[in-house]
Amino acid sequence: QVQLVESGGGLAQPGGSLRLSCAASGFTLDEYNIGWFRQTPQTEREGLSCISRRGSKTTYFGSAEGRFTISKDSEKNVVYLQMNDLKPDDAATYSCAADQKPCDGIWDWNWGNYWGQGTQVTVSS
Repeated sequence: QVQLVESGGGLAQPGGSLRLSCAASGFTLDEYNIGWFRQTPQTEREGLSCISRRGSKTTYFGSAEGRFTISKDSEKNVVYLQMNDLKPDDAATYSCAADQKPCDGIWDWNWGNYWGQGTQVTVSS
């Protein structure tokens, strides 16, 4: 069964850090480009970052630039999103997705063959 499972969300203080994980089962992450996204009930889905199939290229968008880092552990079949200097506006449900379409298209509405269920991030003092 093909599945993506996010974890690592929770409560962080402003200026703090969290590392989110996106674990795959039923397929190999190295065969897909992996994107991280976030969304709140008030906002549309926002593409944050993407890592290419072999991990050779990483891409960041908008508020993720300079504060978030995407990485992959191919042996564990997991992609991570390290988030630093968190701000209250970073509070959202974070999801990962896998697709063979290029990373530069993650803002397209149809990007993402497989999606996880999301993990909640709250930033508050």
